[in-house]
Amino acid sequence: MAQPQWFEPAWWQAQGRAVPADTGRGTTWFVGAPGAEWVLRHYWRGGRVARWIADHYLWVGLERSRPFVEFRLTQRMRALGLPVPRPVAARVLRAGVTYTGDLITERLAAVPYSSLMAKGTFDAAGWRAAGACVAHCHGAGLDHADLTWNNLLLGRDGTAHLIDLDRAVLRAPGRWALANLTRLRRSLDKLTPNWTAADRDAAWREFMAGYSAR
Repeated sequence: MAQPQWFEPAWWQAQGRAVPADTGRGTTWFVGAPGAEWVLRHYWRGGRVARWIADHYLWVGLERSRPFVEFRLTQRMRALGLPVPRPVAARVLRAGVTYTGDLITERLAAVPYSSLMAKGTFDAAGWRAAGACVAHCHGAGLDHADLTWNNLLLGRDGTAHLIDLDRAVLRAPGRWALANLTRLRRSLDKLTPNWTAADRDAAWREFMAGYSAR
């Protein structure tokens, strides 16, 4: 059973078992003991509204809260064999008509593709693995709300994983899959300003080869 302290970065820090996972809005934390490491993420608002309401959401019931919706969806995707992290626990703290929330998932032995891109190009197998991963998720009807290379990870074993299913939904086959791919291609162009157009195109061809082969 989940313990309240699991959702408190300060509790993990006091034990020397918390490391910031990024430097962005609402820092995500790597927490836990070796061999049982987790990712602790607090839900923060984006866009203009975040200037006034940083992390509170309108209360519409526990099962419709963002942490529990993501927890249930990730759990379902895992059951279908999709390459997503195992959900560990979710928390919602209600305050009148609003709530705040947190989610804990397993930490994967993997590195974001965006980090790999910053270091230069990498082999075709990695791109094809990403394509296979996205195709697998699309085949299950998973419409990812933020499909970028920050949310695709390459594992030590050469397999790719998809993370952060916040606001993702399950859909029947449709044009949403193409919209996902278009967003991902834009993300590739944005993250590789020092690459040549030929290198970007070659990487994308390998990705699509993996996508089509799935």
